[in-house]
Amino acid sequence: MLLEFFYLLRQARVPVSITEFLTLLEALKQHLAGFSVADFYYLSRATLVKDERHFDRFDKVFEHYYRGLEAAFGEVFGEIPEDWLRKIAELHLSEEEKRQVEALGGWDKLMETLKKRLAEQQGRHQGGNKWIGTGGRSPFGHGGYNPEGVRIGGESRERRAVKVWEQRQFRNFSDTVELGTRNLKVALRKLRRFAREGAAEELDLDDTIRATARNAGLLDLKMVPERHNAVKVLLFLDAGGSMDEHVQVCEELFSAARAEFKHLEHYYFHNCVYESVWRDNQRRLSQRIPTWEVLHTYGADYKLVIVGDATMSPYEIEVPGGSVEHVNDESGRVWLSRLLASFPNAIWLNPQPEMRWGYIHSLQMIRELMEERMYPLTLEGLEQGIRELRQRR
Repeated sequence: MLLEFFYLLRQARVPVSITEFLTLLEALKQHLAGFSVADFYYLSRATLVKDERHFDRFDKVFEHYYRGLEAAFGEVFGEIPEDWLRKIAELHLSEEEKRQVEALGGWDKLMETLKKRLAEQQGRHQGGNKWIGTGGRSPFGHGGYNPEGVRIGGESRERRAVKVWEQRQFRNFSDTVELGTRNLKVALRKLRRFAREGAAEELDLDDTIRATARNAGLLDLKMVPERHNAVKVLLFLDAGGSMDEHVQVCEELFSAARAEFKHLEHYYFHNCVYESVWRDNQRRLSQRIPTWEVLHTYGADYKLVIVGDATMSPYEIEVPGGSVEHVNDESGRVWLSRLLASFPNAIWLNPQPEMRWGYIHSLQMIRELMEERMYPLTLEGLEQGIRELRQRR
C-alpha cells in the first residue's frame, strides 16, 4: 500500500528518497502514528518531505490517494436523490444540435422580446423555443439551451446567459485558510518593501554596541521603530457565478495576502467592475460602496490587483445595461478604464487555465483593456505579476 503512495509522490515531483521511505516504515514499526489518519499524515509529511515548498504537492497526493482507498473499500447504499430525478427534465443537446439553435440577434432584440413575452405569457411552459420556461430552446428560462439568453431562476449549466433574474447568494472568501497558502506567501513576499514607522520599540543592536563603546562601556540602549511592509495593495475579487469553481485558490490567495500585507484593502465585484462594489457578500445588496468613493479614497501609490476569470457576456463590458444582475448606466469598459487611470500600477490574476484563454472572447477584451497585464493565478503567473508591479514603482 505504501509503495504506491511512495511512487505517486515521486510522480508529483516530490523528491522522496528510499532513505526517507525506510525512515517512515521504521517510525510506523515503532507505532508512532497509532491508528489515527491525522497522526499518520503529520508523521509521513515530516519524514518524507524535506522542503516546505513541496508541502502542497504532498497534501494533494495524500488527499487523492487516501480518499481513493475509502471509495474502494466503502459501500454505497441509499435512494436516488430527488435533485438527480429533476435533472432528467433538463434539455441535453449534442454539439451539432446546439449549433442549430439560433440567437435572437443582439442585446436590444433580446431585451425587447423579453418584455413582449412577459406581457403575453399566461402560464408555465416546459420545452419549446419561444416562451419563458424550462428545458427548451427558448432564450428565456432555465434548464435548456440557447446561445444567448436571460436565465430566470435555476442554476447555470451552459453559462450562456447575458442576464440573470434571481436573488443570488455569494460567499465571502475566508482569510483563515492555511492549506495551500505557503507557496503563495513566499511569492507575495517578493513584493514587500520595508520601512520603519511608529514608536521606537525594537532594539537596534548595531547602534547600541556603537553607543555603548562611545560611552566607555556603560550600556546605552538604542531603539528604532519596528520594520513594517510599506507596500499598499488594493485587492478586487470577483465572486459568484463561474468563480465558484475557483473559490479554493482565491481563498488561498486572499489568506496569504492578509498575512503578508499590513496595508491591504479588499472589495468584491461580480464579472466586471461597475458603479458600486462591496466588502461583504452577505450584505452586497444592502451595503454597496460607490466605486467613485473607492477611486477618491486611496492614492495612486496603491498597487491594484484584480482577481477574476473574466468569463462573461461581452455585453457586460461594452453595453450600458449589460450587467448580468442589474441595469448599469455605464459599461464595464468605462469603469475598468477609470480604475486603471486612478491606479496605474495594476495587474489582473486569472484562475482560468491559460490554455482556455484564447477561446473566451470576454477574456480577450479584458486582457486588451489591461494592456496584456493579465497573468494566470498560479505560482509562476503570480511571480510574473509581482515582477510587473515592482517594475512600475
